[in-house]
Amino acid sequence: MNSLSIVWDLDPTLFNIGSLEIRYYSITWMLAFLTAMYVFGKMLKREGMNKSLNDSIFMYAFISCIVGARLGHCMFYDFDHYISNPLQILNLREGGLASHGAAVGLLIGLYLFSVRNKVKYIWTLDRITTLIPLSGALIRLGNLANSEIYGTATDSSFGFIFTRAGETQAMHPTQIYEAAIYLSLYALMMFLYFKKDMGIKRPGLLFGIFLIGTFGTRIFIEVIKQPQEEFEAAMALNMGQILSIPFTLLGIFLVIKAFRREKQHKKA
Repeated sequence: MNSLSIVWDLDPTLFNIGSLEIRYYSITWMLAFLTAMYVFGKMLKREGMNKSLNDSIFMYAFISCIVGARLGHCMFYDFDHYISNPLQILNLREGGLASHGAAVGLLIGLYLFSVRNKVKYIWTLDRITTLIPLSGALIRLGNLANSEIYGTATDSSFGFIFTRAGETQAMHPTQIYEAAIYLSLYALMMFLYFKKDMGIKRPGLLFGIFLIGTFGTRIFIEVIKQPQEEFEAAMALNMGQILSIPFTLLGIFLVIKAFRREKQHKKA
C-alpha cells in the first residue's frame, strides 16, 4: 500500500431529521437541478424567451431523468432480478441509477417538452445538454461520498482507500477524474454558448459536443473502473462502454452535420 494514499472513510449521511436520512448524494442531485435551472433562466432571458419555460422544462427533465436512470439500471445491470421482482424497481434505496438510462429518459422528456411548448427539439437539446456536465460533476462527487463507482487498484499517491466499501488497497478515484472532465466540458460549453453564440449559429453542435465529451471519454475511463456487476468481469467491453458507443457516434454525426449546415448556408 502506498503510504501517501488517501484513506476515504466519509459517512455518506450528512445528517438525520428523525427517521429521514439526508445523504450527500441526494444533495448533489438537488444542487445539479437547481444550478441547471438558474443557468437555463439566464439563457431564456438572453434569447428573449418566456421565463415560464424554466419551470416546465425542469418538471419534464426531473421526472424523465429519474425514471430513465432507474429503469436503465434495472434493464442494463440486473434485468433478471427486476423482471422477477418488478416492485423492487420502485425501491430506490436498494439498487442504483444508470447514467445511460438517465440520458435516454431525458431525451424522451425533452422531446415531450418541445412538442408541448412548440419549440424546436434541437433548440432544447442544445441548451439543456450545455448545462448537464456541471450536473454530472456534482453527481460524481455524490458517488465519491457514497464510496461507489470507483476504479481499479493503483500505486499512485492520489489513490483512495475506500474503507467503507471494504477496500484495503488504494484504488483510482474515478469519480474525481470524471468530475474534472465534466467541469472542463461545462466550461467549454458555456464559452461556446455565451461567447461564440453557437446555440444559434450552428444548431446541433452543442448537443453533439456534449455527447462526444460525455460518452466518448466514458469509453476510455471505464478501462480503469471496477465492474459494476459481476457479469461485466468476463466482457471485453463493459456495459458502460457498450452503451456509450452509440451516443458517441451520434455526437460525431451531429458535429459534422452542424458544420456542413453552416458551410451550405454560406454557399447559398
